[in-house]
Amino acid sequence: MATEAKKPIRWHIAVFLAPAVLVYTAVMIVPLFGTLQLSLFSADGQTRVFAGLDNFRTLFFDPRWSASFWNALWNNTWFFIIHMLVQNPIGVVLAALLSSPKLRFSAFYRTAIFIPTILSFVIVGFAWKLILSPLWGVAPNLLDLVGLKSLFTPWLGKEEYALTTLGLISVWQFVGIPMMLIYAALLSIPDEVIEAAECDGITGMAQFWKIKLPLILPSIGIISILTFVGNFNAFDLIYSAQGALAGPNFSTDILGTFLYRTFFGFQLQIGDPYMGSTIASMMFFIILAGVCLYLFAVQTRLRRYQF
Repeated sequence: MATEAKKPIRWHIAVFLAPAVLVYTAVMIVPLFGTLQLSLFSADGQTRVFAGLDNFRTLFFDPRWSASFWNALWNNTWFFIIHMLVQNPIGVVLAALLSSPKLRFSAFYRTAIFIPTILSFVIVGFAWKLILSPLWGVAPNLLDLVGLKSLFTPWLGKEEYALTTLGLISVWQFVGIPMMLIYAALLSIPDEVIEAAECDGITGMAQFWKIKLPLILPSIGIISILTFVGNFNAFDLIYSAQGALAGPNFSTDILGTFLYRTFFGFQLQIGDPYMGSTIASMMFFIILAGVCLYLFAVQTRLRRYQF
């Protein structure tokens, strides 16, 4: 009776993966567990003592911390909603227009829309702060040219407008990412599917809504979760435009800026690495919950649209 040949052990796979795994572990996994561990301790004079979940209890229920935390969480949620309702739909529309074979100079348009994505947050924040300045900005003059100067207001200086304005600035910068991802998904649709739809008389917008959109839903789902993770990790734009205090009156304060002030300290606020780690841990748990919700509640329903 012939014995089955043993399958060779593919050591080369481990060899090729090892550098990336080691770097990722050193840069991401170890600091993550270090942060989670630090959130369970507190300072007692010059010594570190185990506090269990007391830091989380303080963050949620102590008025000195809870008001700032819930304000930052709500602002982060609104920041994410702006991207979901404005950035991603615009990205889908732009991708649909740019994928049309009848559109001339589509490569130029794709490049022009994607260029802001590669710009530094500092450049974008500072540039838009200059543009929207009521003293030396060009926005009042541009609105005056079309007779709409009365609509201008210092949007970054008013509590009710500042966060929405920064959200729209972020949309302007990053709309190229969902556009390119959806554009790639549209190009991956087999020509046979499009030809079959045209034979059935489905063309134009009807073809997009009935044929193309259902087929790119998995890509839209991936873009949505990437938007969620990116927005709840946001920090750079708010910091560069409004500073660590996220003014006016903390109206643009998000979890990232709240974490920065708490961990490192700012002006009269003394840094507290233990409470800062607690805020960072909560950011991780919020993002983890959102990703798990997408994977188990959304992705499983979108698989039937995949080829």
